[in-house]
Amino acid sequence: MYRTLLSGQTFTFDSVKEVLAKANEEKSGDILAGVAAKSDIERVAAKEVLSQMTLHELRENPIVPYEEDDVTRLNQDGLNEHIYGSIKSWTVADLREWILSGSTTEADIRRISKGLTAEMVAAVAKLMGNLDLIYGAAKVQVPARCNTTIGLRGTLSTRLQPNHTTDNVDGITASLFEGLSYGCGDALLGLNPVNDTVSSLSEVLKRLDEVKNQFEIPTQICVLGHITTQIEAVKRGAPCDMIFQSIAGSEKGNRAFGFGTETVLEAKELLKKQGTAAGNNVMYFETGQGSELSSDAHYGADQVTMEARCYAYARNFAPFMVNTVVGFIGPEYLYDSKQVIRAGLEDHFMGKLSGVPMGCDCCYTNHMLADQNDIENLALMLGAAGANYILGVPTSDDIMLNYQTNAYHDVGAIREILGKRPIYEFDCWLEKMGITENGKLTKRAGDPTIFTQMRGLG
Repeated sequence: MYRTLLSGQTFTFDSVKEVLAKANEEKSGDILAGVAAKSDIERVAAKEVLSQMTLHELRENPIVPYEEDDVTRLNQDGLNEHIYGSIKSWTVADLREWILSGSTTEADIRRISKGLTAEMVAAVAKLMGNLDLIYGAAKVQVPARCNTTIGLRGTLSTRLQPNHTTDNVDGITASLFEGLSYGCGDALLGLNPVNDTVSSLSEVLKRLDEVKNQFEIPTQICVLGHITTQIEAVKRGAPCDMIFQSIAGSEKGNRAFGFGTETVLEAKELLKKQGTAAGNNVMYFETGQGSELSSDAHYGADQVTMEARCYAYARNFAPFMVNTVVGFIGPEYLYDSKQVIRAGLEDHFMGKLSGVPMGCDCCYTNHMLADQNDIENLALMLGAAGANYILGVPTSDDIMLNYQTNAYHDVGAIREILGKRPIYEFDCWLEKMGITENGKLTKRAGDPTIFTQMRGLG
């Protein structure tokens, strides 16, 4: 039982889980789940209680029981006990002040992250304003290497998403060429397939690999089918740099997605033997606040805390990429642009603090109260916060997934505003192709015939 007095009112909370939920900024998903604070003053009261809670108390009270859940077990068993022991008496307020202190370095934060559980990470995010989340995240870079190295300071990368309504490889190729001509694709050439079959995934992977090799593009390829379909495609000889899967913050949520930890381990082992990547980071995970509620796998917890558990799970597998698809599920979970922007900043900060190479799909659906200006605002904020990457699609409109995200041309503007560059090898390739000069897009940018002429297609 937790209690505090605020403005003459006594507020009582029955558990750590309830304190975490009611300390969260307002989210429509928490209201839908019945776990949100009933008023702003109750939210402030929960934040007050949370601020004085020790990290030890949070570790001893995981929101999903250890005995029932392998996400909890991996999180708890994977902690560096020496580091945890040095900070377990800190309050959440202490952790917040330490992260935001000017004397705390990137190396300090990277070290401490090894002693933090997901509940601790979520707790400190709940005590931060948006600018705190940007400032704290900007202190930390989490690089990873597949064929090239993502996440080095001073870079902002993109996943080029050439989705097509029928998975037609020529249509996909046309979109690839357009995106490349805008300087996109250094993080990944990565397609969401319509047809989750081994034959269709293999065909698309072969085309991505062909384009990558023909034009000597220093990047990675992946087709974001179900993990089991990708595994089978690789077994049958399809070229593949990394394997993808959407993940949840509980074992039950992952089972609802159709996989378990053993599946991820199988994928990693397979890519060591048959993958086409040069480096060791070969997994790609996507998340999004609210997915556990949609599968009744949230255990009465709030969506920010469940999201933090996704990152605690992901770090066990040394991924190359993790991103939150921040507004994709819809207004049932994130009602409007204010909630989407807040969630994007929370997720990016929590991913960085958890030690995963974090990006964001800054997106929204047409039935929520958000528009393209909001998404561009979030992308610029995340660029300032040191996000590893954002996404790029033609004119910001994904005609296959029927949602909006960043356009191919957005990243060029953000890079120029913030003084960022693509991944080094890709940056050099863009200069060689005449698409950029001294880091800025040239008159050739946006012209896909750069590539069709080289292929002899006109």
